[in-house]
Amino acid sequence: MKNLFKNGKLHYGISLSAIVFLLFFTSQCFAESSVEKDSKISSFQYVKKLNSVFDFVQQNYVDEIDPKILYEGALKGMLDAIGDPYTLYLDPNAMRDLTDTTAGSFGGVGLSISKAAESTQDKPAYVEVATPIEDTPGARAGIQSGDLIVAIDGMPTPDMTMNDVLAHLRGEIGSSVTVSILRGKNMKFDVTLVRALIEVPTIKAGMIEGTKTGYARLIQFTPDTPVRLQDAIDDFEKQGYTSLIIDLRDNPGGLITSVVDIADKFIDAGPIVSTKSRLLFENQQFTASASNTTVKKNIPVIVLINRGSASASEILSGALKDYHLAYLVGERTYGKGSVQQVIPLSNTDGFKITMARYYTPSDTNIDKIGIPPDYEIKNFETMTPEQEKIYMDMLNSNIITDTVDKNPGMSEADIKKEAEEISKKYEIDERIIRRLIRIQVQKAQPASLYDLDYDLQLNAALKIIRDGHFDELVKSTKTLRQLQDEVDEEKLNADKVAEKR
Repeated sequence: MKNLFKNGKLHYGISLSAIVFLLFFTSQCFAESSVEKDSKISSFQYVKKLNSVFDFVQQNYVDEIDPKILYEGALKGMLDAIGDPYTLYLDPNAMRDLTDTTAGSFGGVGLSISKAAESTQDKPAYVEVATPIEDTPGARAGIQSGDLIVAIDGMPTPDMTMNDVLAHLRGEIGSSVTVSILRGKNMKFDVTLVRALIEVPTIKAGMIEGTKTGYARLIQFTPDTPVRLQDAIDDFEKQGYTSLIIDLRDNPGGLITSVVDIADKFIDAGPIVSTKSRLLFENQQFTASASNTTVKKNIPVIVLINRGSASASEILSGALKDYHLAYLVGERTYGKGSVQQVIPLSNTDGFKITMARYYTPSDTNIDKIGIPPDYEIKNFETMTPEQEKIYMDMLNSNIITDTVDKNPGMSEADIKKEAEEISKKYEIDERIIRRLIRIQVQKAQPASLYDLDYDLQLNAALKIIRDGHFDELVKSTKTLRQLQDEVDEEKLNADKVAEKR
């Protein structure tokens, strides 16, 4: 439709084809709306509607429209409407980023993130940090699992799609990006990150000094992870290990085949994980074989978990828990119990879609629930509003950075001494201050294998091993199915009480 001024009067012009289309289209809509009352519109009819609107907009919109814009917009809207944060359209940039990540390296800041599809005033769709990838700009800057990115370079993230977020976080190596972080309820601060080549790591391992405990931190499940873990186990064997700690904290997951191969090193028979879908070919069960078991029997195995442990990490920890083969220490895991596939639409774009949900050996799905630890302990306790203010004042003062700049190459004794001085001005746990100083000191160095000074969860695991009651502890644990049944029963009883009232 066009507005035309002639002789000072407003006239309206519209093409005959547009009139015919409008009459046909509106009559069809009215006819179909009455039909909807009796039966659902078929998928074919919906596709016809979409085609009609696509053609009409392209031919009649006031400006010429690139059909690619309409195509991408329709796909984004359709997949976002599902409300699944793991089902989304992948434009050429996102598709390329995903390919780079799968290949093992990419340029960016090193944060594994998620984002809700829907944003509301009560619950804005901020970007949540699932895990910082070790030895990357994000991890070295001290960004933590559970932190919320509320803005990127000043742009609010609730207004951005996941593709927009990825496009802004990634970029030319050496360039910088500023993320606004919300930690807890009130701690908000900016962090400027310099983009780097992000190589997807897989495992770091070694013996805990002064013990017979082998320690393996699985950073991500890649095709190489099972081989690398077996190398570590072989090395532990040579050093006479008598206990094992598997650290899955901040591990965002990875390949299901990789985690199955690793679980098979512990489990000698029975299901490891199963996937269930309404599609028959997506229903699978991965089963353990005794010939693949390589971890020594009857030794204490402790798995460290936290809210950054997701997907494949939850498959491994869930399987070991259900078979009473490991004791879980730390915090409840993230709760991602679904399986995605990437479907290419061309050489440049595609979409990712949830195809199935996975279930642990006790037939439990932990999606949006997570796996609770057998022994809960946090490294970073929730702060009071007063403590949060002191903490933010300390960060904003740059006292940590200034201290390290004046004393490069600080020793542990130096770190302890400086933390004592800073704690006199800012009443914060010295352990946390030492941790912040240590991160700053090691900023340009590879991350250390472990930090016994700061890591309460790792210390708790070592204490459990030293106490010598591991067998009793692990046998007394409940499977995920038993825990879920208890929750369901409590809910049922609560509903019955509510009905009586």
